[in-house]
Amino acid sequence: MVSKSLFTAILIFLFASVCTAQEKDSIPDTSEQEIDSLKNDLRKDGIIMVDTLKKKKVNLNPLAPSKAAFYSAVFPGLGQIYNKRYWKAPIVWGIIGGAVYGYMYNDDQYKIFRTAFKRRQAGFTDDELFDRNGDGIGPDFAVGVLQSQQERFQRDRDLWLVGAIALYVLNIVDANVDAHLKQFNVDEDLSFDMQPYLDLNPLTNQPNYGLAVVMKF
Repeated sequence: MVSKSLFTAILIFLFASVCTAQEKDSIPDTSEQEIDSLKNDLRKDGIIMVDTLKKKKVNLNPLAPSKAAFYSAVFPGLGQIYNKRYWKAPIVWGIIGGAVYGYMYNDDQYKIFRTAFKRRQAGFTDDELFDRNGDGIGPDFAVGVLQSQQERFQRDRDLWLVGAIALYVLNIVDANVDAHLKQFNVDEDLSFDMQPYLDLNPLTNQPNYGLAVVMKF
C-alpha cells in the first residue's frame, strides 16, 4: 500500500509539473517581446536617422562644363546662370558691356577726327570740328591736333577691343572651370588612413613590421 501510494503521488507530481511547464510555455514572454520591439524600433529609427543624415550624392554630368562654356560663348553670362552662379551674370554683363561701350566711344571719336583731318587736308573747312564751340571763329583744332587725336582714339579703341575680347574669353573659361569645380568630389565618405602594424609570422614566429594604408571612397 505504501509503495502504491508513493507511486500515485509521484505520478500526480509529474502530471502537475508537466501542466505547469505547458502553462509557462503558453504564456508569451513580454520582456523578450519588448526587447525585440525596442530593437526593431531602434533599428527603424537608425535607418530613418541614416536616411535623414545621409547626403544625396550628386550625379556627375561630364557634359556640364562644355555646356556651360558653350552657353557663355553664345551669350556672356548665360553659362554662369547655367551653373547657378546668378550673382556672376550681372558682373559679366557690366564688365563686358563697359568694354564694348569704351570701344564704341573711341571708335566714334576716331571717325570724327579722321574725317575732319582728311577734309582739312583736302582744303575744306566744313567739318564739324572746324567751329566746334560755335563762336563763328575757326579752326578750333589745328591739322596737327586732328592727326594726334585721331591716332590717340585709334589706339584707345584697339585697346578696348582687345580688352573686350579678353573679357569675353575669360567669361567662357570661368563658366567652364566653375562647372568642373561644382562636380568636384567633396563627399565626407572620402577618407585616408595610414597606420603601422605588427604581425607574427606563423612559420618562423618572428614579428613582421608593416604599414597599412586604407583609402575609403
